[in-house]
Amino acid sequence: MEKYLLIESRDPYETREVENNYALASSLAIAGNDVTLFLVQNGVLPARKGAKLNGLQEVINSGVHVLGDEFSLRERGIAMDTLPKGIRAAPIDVVVDQLAEGRKAIWL
Repeated sequence: MEKYLLIESRDPYETREVENNYALASSLAIAGNDVTLFLVQNGVLPARKGAKLNGLQEVINSGVHVLGDEFSLRERGIAMDTLPKGIRAAPIDVVVDQLAEGRKAIWL
């Protein structure tokens, strides 16, 4: 089993490429890998209360650990206690820790 860290910084409502990245995360998890998708900058926008999760729900359902950068969430006025089920707020330190443990990283 491989370990992956995928970092998504783009708004899925702005570019369809994000859907492909979500599909990559899901397929890696379904193949039995340990996958974390770290949402940063505008990548956290689907975590807004009432926002459509679109492909992100499939990512969550496939077993990917979905984390939203605390700073990015705060900057966009997204309350951490309103995050959808399956998305957790996390500090950027998580990225550093996972890189240090040797995860394969892809900035999407």
